[in-house]
Amino acid sequence: MTKNQEKTSDLYAAIMKLKNEDMCVRFFQDLCTVSELRAIEQRFEVAKMLDQGMIYNEILEKTGASSATISRVNRALHYGAEGYKDLFELLEEDGNS
Repeated sequence: MTKNQEKTSDLYAAIMKLKNEDMCVRFFQDLCTVSELRAIEQRFEVAKMLDQGMIYNEILEKTGASSATISRVNRALHYGAEGYKDLFELLEEDGNS
């Protein structure tokens, strides 16, 4: 494992240690700028809408996301590492879909 991989692994392992939503929110507020957080939140919202079968124009209207962002998220949903898929399955199991 390279140094960069270790640093990345350390970050994800640290995130897994967060015990509740409040701790998670506070950590990400410290880690990210407001605009970075908004971009992440917007991408997640776009992913949920795409997963629910909404079309680009509806998503653009509701979120204000650019067509490039919507396209990028759509590509990740279909050809990515399946992180969205895993999370949506977990949320559905918890009744939070």
